Amino acid sequence: MKARKPEKMLCLGIEGTAHTFGIGIADSEGKVLANKKDSYIPPQGMGIHPREAARHHSEIAHKLLTGALKEAGISAGSISLISFSMGPGMGPCLRTAATMARALSAFLSIPLVGVNHILAHIEIGRLITKAKNPIVLNLSGGTTQIVTYEEGRYRVMGETLDITVANCFDTFAREIGLHDPHSPWPGPVFDECASKGTSYVNLPYTVKGMDVSFSGLLTNALDKAKNGYKHEDLCFSLQETALAMITEITERALAHTGKTELLLTGGFSRNKRLREKLKIMTEEHDAEFLVVPDEFATDNGAMIAWNGILSYKNGITTPIEKSQVRPSWRVEQIEIPWIK
Repeated sequence: MKARKPEKMLCLGIEGTAHTFGIGIADSEGKVLANKKDSYIPPQGMGIHPREAARHHSEIAHKLLTGALKEAGISAGSISLISFSMGPGMGPCLRTAATMARALSAFLSIPLVGVNHILAHIEIGRLITKAKNPIVLNLSGGTTQIVTYEEGRYRVMGETLDITVANCFDTFAREIGLHDPHSPWPGPVFDECASKGTSYVNLPYTVKGMDVSFSGLLTNALDKAKNGYKHEDLCFSLQETALAMITEITERALAHTGKTELLLTGGFSRNKRLREKLKIMTEEHDAEFLVVPDEFATDNGAMIAWNGILSYKNGITTPIEKSQVRPSWRVEQIEIPWIK
């Protein structure tokens, strides 16, 4: 199966790893032509149910595809390549995106590329911020990880040993009754509650070398919530403790490698207090602090499209018969031929 060769290759990327379904279109020069997305919003007080999220994705898929093509001002026949989030993520959600990608690839007779979701977060961050050789702090609903490129791969320098920082905050918010009816995650209402805290409550601080652990921190905060501590003070203390842990291991990564750029990416990168801490830390190390714009921070199809372009340009495609999703796909398993 051969790709068409217009002046600029156009890739349609399909994101479907968790609560957000996205379709983006990018060209071979790194220009994003469209970036449509829609998120499954669970019932109040509930987390994401994978099958319900997948049902949402299948119902919204055609509308987003039509909207993306319209936003880009092209027809489906102008697309040269299809890419999709092959993993990691929730199985039912991944399979919905993969099924759509396979169908489009077969119908349009164009190549297919399975993309690692974590890698896509990194590469869209590098594209938009023009980072050259950064330490990458990737924080999202399913990821708390520090990586950097060394000898052909992104190497994981540190990560969470249990739950992610986003999951820690979201679970605490739901358990104490904080909920945003307009969002699949309670992060904004948690941040608002934390901003009203006035007293720090002692909580476990768990850093193990370059790794962190948040489960004990969450359990301790929930116990204190049941024992009469003010929710505002607990949100404030939980945030300060967890973000200090992340800042510590990120600073250690910068100091160890001697690199001069820190790239913050992933949906949790929107946390303002984290940005404040990291900015202070990088300035002390004479390093540049780069943050992916909010539009590309949360899960989106544009990042999948751009990673599809990078892969295809370097001879990487995914035959349909080998396009099974990989819910536990690790970023360090992938060779990166486009970084020289």
